[in-house]
Amino acid sequence: MAHVVVMGAGLGGMPMAYEMKELLRPQDRVTLVGQGENYHFVPSNPWVAVRWRKRSDIEIPIAPHVGRKGIAYDGRGVKRVQPKENRLEMNDGSSLEYDYLVIATGPKLAFDEVEGLGPDGNTQSICHVDHAEKGASAWDEFVKAPGPIVVGAVQGASCFGPAYEFCFIMETDLRRRKIRDKVPMTFVTAEPYIGHLGLGGVGDSKSMLESAMRDKHVKWICNAKVTKVEPGKMHVTEHDEDGKPKKEHVLPFAYSMMLPAFKGVDAVFGIEGLTNPRGFILIDEHQRNPTYKNIYSVGVCVAIPPVEVTPVPTGAPKTGFMIESMVTAAAHNIREELDGKAPSHKATWNAVCLADMGDTGIAFVALPQIPPRNVNWFSEGKWVHLAKVGFEKYFLRKLRKGVIEPAFERYIMRAIGITKLKAKH
Repeated sequence: MAHVVVMGAGLGGMPMAYEMKELLRPQDRVTLVGQGENYHFVPSNPWVAVRWRKRSDIEIPIAPHVGRKGIAYDGRGVKRVQPKENRLEMNDGSSLEYDYLVIATGPKLAFDEVEGLGPDGNTQSICHVDHAEKGASAWDEFVKAPGPIVVGAVQGASCFGPAYEFCFIMETDLRRRKIRDKVPMTFVTAEPYIGHLGLGGVGDSKSMLESAMRDKHVKWICNAKVTKVEPGKMHVTEHDEDGKPKKEHVLPFAYSMMLPAFKGVDAVFGIEGLTNPRGFILIDEHQRNPTYKNIYSVGVCVAIPPVEVTPVPTGAPKTGFMIESMVTAAAHNIREELDGKAPSHKATWNAVCLADMGDTGIAFVALPQIPPRNVNWFSEGKWVHLAKVGFEKYFLRKLRKGVIEPAFERYIMRAIGITKLKAKH
């Protein structure tokens, strides 16, 4: 009998547990390990932050839903992985042993790398539902006394889509409140140009996003490093194409949301052979760690090099489509190992994304993620907004039912109408 432990109960961990259980032998078991009782649909956090959603709209209790599929749930959280001993040291001091471990924790949010950044500092965040709720309270106060907004992503960030999303969602909300004319908006990003997205651009993303920002009267600063955030004041150094400081900006704000850089969670950070210097999990082409062969990893916590070198450091995003492909590859490879075979399945490193823009939206497809690409497509329209609203309901319904199918992949294929996106494992 084999015990497979999935560490992390988020966008990667939940599907991983479901799909692993489906593929295991009758005598094997799966334990899903998370922190707390509930799963939160992270892509909806920007809506929570302007009160277009309530927390209760985007969360479900984990244990009863996975339990119906025969998956055990442990919500105590992991203090430290002990890979040489094949066990997890839990937050309460106990241990959980495993035969195979799948690390799907997502990242640690590196707010500490910029003075004054984050919800415990002087800016808001939409990376976690707790942050989004706090941001919503700050938004309530802001709209009573509107002023400048600064929004974007700091140096080292790898997830730029939500910054664009939240910028346009705030802009839409302000227009609906008829106070947009009182709010100057500035987008600050480490990207070398608008629409880079950590991907070197996708299709016409540069021209289309620049056009959208001009249309919505949003100014921008690219190649930007945020050096310090004081109450109501952000210090930004703009760099040239060689990475040399070009101009210093001091941006006043009454409300700010800046995405941080990511790094590995404390439970794995600094474990030699398991992680890179940033704490991301090292994997081979089969999602398996080269040093500890019974450890696999999927999702945002895996180590992926940047798509290209940029004047200010940026990382590569990991979208839901890519994560589900990792999940399926890892699950099939673990089953192959249980059958005495060598792992043979590989994830398709493709980037597919739906991003809401308030009353419209953008969608992009990069196959593969790293150029040159077979598909390099970017589109904008109200249909994207509607598709993302629909996907939120679709995905949560699938999780409640314990459906094993790659929900993101199939929904996106239907929404975009590209039938050849199906990942080959």
